[in-house]
Amino acid sequence: MSSLFLLLSLCLFSEFRVMEITGYCSCPICCESSADGITASGHIISPGDKFAAADRQWKFGTLVTVRDYNDSKPVIVLDRGGSIKGNRLDLYFDNHKAALEWGRSMKIVRIQE
Repeated sequence: MSSLFLLLSLCLFSEFRVMEITGYCSCPICCESSADGITASGHIISPGDKFAAADRQWKFGTLVTVRDYNDSKPVIVLDRGGSIKGNRLDLYFDNHKAALEWGRSMKIVRIQE
């Protein structure tokens, strides 16, 4: 019974959206003048970090899950971006090559506030 309760609670307290997902890193190409290794929430980026940048409609601390990113486990919204508006989400990668390899795609995102 507890597994069913957990599954129901995950669905009831989550929102699912199809969003445009883009990979980015903290380099000057991706972040321009904001390429200082610190996110908009004040998080100091460390190697191996996994997090998202989202529109202001999603508070810092919101959890998002995107299939095939971070082993499909939730990551936290820690950043913003000038071109991240509406139904878009950027996922952080350690380097520019990895961000480019992720590319841009439409994916189903689970959002937990």
